[in-house]
Amino acid sequence: MNIRVANELDFPELRRIYIETRRNSFVWENKNEMSLEDFDKHTEDEYIILAEDDNQIMGFTSLYLPENFIHLLFVLPDCSGKGVGRKLLHAASEKMSKPLRLKCVSQNQLALKFYENNGWKKVVEEGSPGEEKYWVMVYE
Repeated sequence: MNIRVANELDFPELRRIYIETRRNSFVWENKNEMSLEDFDKHTEDEYIILAEDDNQIMGFTSLYLPENFIHLLFVLPDCSGKGVGRKLLHAASEKMSKPLRLKCVSQNQLALKFYENNGWKKVVEEGSPGEEKYWVMVYE
């Protein structure tokens, strides 16, 4: 598995991974409101690292470097359980200074368990009543 910085030629595949993974996993969101352009909006001004094997992109993470913040981490469902997410987290930790932060939707129990298994700690659950709640998590 190769971990590298993404470039513009990767964006069509990254858009597809982003929308496909969200549609499969984010049951709390409206699938019909998701679009390929979401990737471009949600990763603007971010540093993107991807994982690939045999020239197939398996997943990616986007980092907001000024705040040592992991904004997105997505792995194709078929690639889950192969260490892709763990290797992307490691690459992120090498690029940024600790402590690292991220936010994880409270309803996303699989992701919360993944982060905790990889040394992340829940700090505080945020979100207004009637809105989506999420955990602020830290890795030191």
